Amino acid sequence: MVTAYLAPAQAPTREEIDRTQGLLLLEFGTDWCGICRALQPHVSALVEKHPAIRHIKVEDGPGQPLGRSFRVKRWPSLVLLKDGAVVRQLVRPSAAELKSVFAEVVPAPAPSA
Repeated sequence: MVTAYLAPAQAPTREEIDRTQGLLLLEFGTDWCGICRALQPHVSALVEKHPAIRHIKVEDGPGQPLGRSFRVKRWPSLVLLKDGAVVRQLVRPSAAELKSVFAEVVPAPAPSA
């Protein structure tokens, strides 16, 4: 399932992100960004395979405080956090790089019965 980017006013604050428990994938970009749209099917597929990870898409732009707090300068930028701490940050990752990071960091889903 593809979700829309949250408008900056709807995005969580950095303090809320820092208090988040478990795995969280923050995705910074915009709906009109071609590179963001091209990567989206790969991000969605990985998130669907790993239900333990929470995925939040945040619309970014100049002067947006959440993106600036993670030093986002290019889209898409993905920040993988565990219990509020940054584990990995990726800028314009390839599908292979994204898959590799998920394999390293995100626990494999439990097999279906």
